[in-house]
Amino acid sequence: MIYIVEDDAEIRELETYALNSSGFEVKSFDCAKSMNEEVKANIPDLFILDIMLPGEDGLSILKRLRAQENTKNVPVIMLTAKSTELDKVKGLDLGADDYIAKPFGILEFVSRVKALLRRAGSTNSTAEEPKIITLGEISLNESMRTVKVGGSNIELTYKEYELLKLLLSHPGLVYSRQQILEKIWGIDFKMDTRTVDMHIKTLRQKLGEQGSIIQTVRNVGYKAQ
Repeated sequence: MIYIVEDDAEIRELETYALNSSGFEVKSFDCAKSMNEEVKANIPDLFILDIMLPGEDGLSILKRLRAQENTKNVPVIMLTAKSTELDKVKGLDLGADDYIAKPFGILEFVSRVKALLRRAGSTNSTAEEPKIITLGEISLNESMRTVKVGGSNIELTYKEYELLKLLLSHPGLVYSRQQILEKIWGIDFKMDTRTVDMHIKTLRQKLGEQGSIIQTVRNVGYKAQ
């Protein structure tokens, strides 16, 4: 189930129709209030939030979803007319997993929804022995999907967690930006490699002093060391 919050009726209908045609079950809302009532009864597999909404805006909704236990790990796509790097970073800092600027191609929109759900689904269905990865003062518990720095829990978005897990699992191994996109977003997921840089930036900020463990390899990519 996908929940869409979009106040523009035409865009909301287009998004709903495109996802329905691709086999997804969708419920759409024109404001946060109507969606909030539905969330009390059912938690979706994905939220798609517009930023500019009447009443509570998309960023406020995102912040609240990440603060609630039952929705903090549900993937979120921000879909908005704002496209500056500052707007994107703000959304990522608050916990967005992806960011699509209007106007957008409907095929790309559906592809990115599929990629995010595929990654979320494969992670949720993985049946591995509990494993804890540590590097420096960072401890990542795969079975609980939690991250601690110096014994204190930190909250990461879905993509931030997967990115940290990738780097910590192979310390010293350098990943190019394109390799990271393919492994974290899916091989058919086309987007600007600067998205990786923005996620690295917010991840380092959340890790605090331990953020220096994620090192930039000039003209190549990133590694954990």
